[in-house]
Amino acid sequence: MKHTVTYNHQSQFIEMFGKDNASLTTIGECANTFIDGDWIESKDQSESGIRLIQTGNVGNGVFKDKEEKSRFISEETFNRLHCSQIFEGDILVSRLPDPIGRACIVPQIDKAITAVDCTIIRLKPFIMSEFFIAYTQTTTYQNQIKKATTGTTRRRISRANLAKIKIPLPTMEQQMEFAAIVRQADKSKFDGFKSQFIEMFGNPISNDRNWDYECINSVAPESPAAHVDDDHVWLLNLDMIESNTGNIIDKLVVLKSEVLSAQPFDEGNVLFSKLRPYLNKVVSPKDKGYATTELVPLRPNQDKLNKIFFTYLLRSNQFVQFANDISGGTKMPRMPLKELREFKCILPPINLQERFAEIVRQADKSKYYVQNKLNYICHILTNQIPLRRCS
Repeated sequence: MKHTVTYNHQSQFIEMFGKDNASLTTIGECANTFIDGDWIESKDQSESGIRLIQTGNVGNGVFKDKEEKSRFISEETFNRLHCSQIFEGDILVSRLPDPIGRACIVPQIDKAITAVDCTIIRLKPFIMSEFFIAYTQTTTYQNQIKKATTGTTRRRISRANLAKIKIPLPTMEQQMEFAAIVRQADKSKFDGFKSQFIEMFGNPISNDRNWDYECINSVAPESPAAHVDDDHVWLLNLDMIESNTGNIIDKLVVLKSEVLSAQPFDEGNVLFSKLRPYLNKVVSPKDKGYATTELVPLRPNQDKLNKIFFTYLLRSNQFVQFANDISGGTKMPRMPLKELREFKCILPPINLQERFAEIVRQADKSKYYVQNKLNYICHILTNQIPLRRCS
């Protein structure tokens, strides 16, 4: 038995979209292009060529990069089947669970196509992608999807029924105001305090500030947690982690008896992905659970190494480049554990590390302001409250 809890920085702000809005349209009417992906037989799939984006890549509001599980087709197959290429900015909607109807925006990507159970949408100029994706995460949208879903053993929504799903249509000015705030939040999230880290501590690889240092194996050794006693446990895999930020996209809870080839972690660990370090997946967990063995459970010595400081050191562009340069393997490069253990970790005075950690914590608190602002705009979009100044 398992269930998934989905996290998204917008989802808690957009529950009012689509409720009692006077101006409604349908998804089909919003689209210049509204087609399904291509039917690709397994025999046409290979290990190189044109990438096949599958339903598993479509997260609830985010594109989930699963390069290690990617499949490809040849140019010959692409041309023979007259496949529809997908492009940056396209919207993909999965018509399969879980959940049905989840959607994401295609990022910058090499030549690619998508599977038949994904619908490709290119929006008309009067509706913005950010607003569209936000609406797909609301209960109003999801309730419509449930009613339009068919099938018994394998439930799905048809493209025709998806086209009939209703969506509110605020003014472009209101959509742009909403999108501007979402983009600013995304920009801040992507930087992840890297600039602040470099400003305070310099380059952690060259140690241009001449800080004291010790090997990671000394100040943050590999140290899994004690086994979790609960019957149901959090199981963390790499595809559930957002690159660069370490945010958890999906929280998968399973029976403990289902956990195989995983190691326990807790709130004292920092989890570093040694697989494909260029994806920059470093997690500072706020709960206990089990993680894939590709995540190294480091445990910083709190007397010398602040956990938040250490997390951002591992996420820094300089450390990512260092880890990538020494990784072995072509398709699935890994950072050697020996080099990770022997890495000379800078140790600025602990009070300075804690000052940086406090900046991060205060910034997290400021997200409540962004939440209030987004919530305020969402109310305006649905005419739930009169226009007033947002404090």
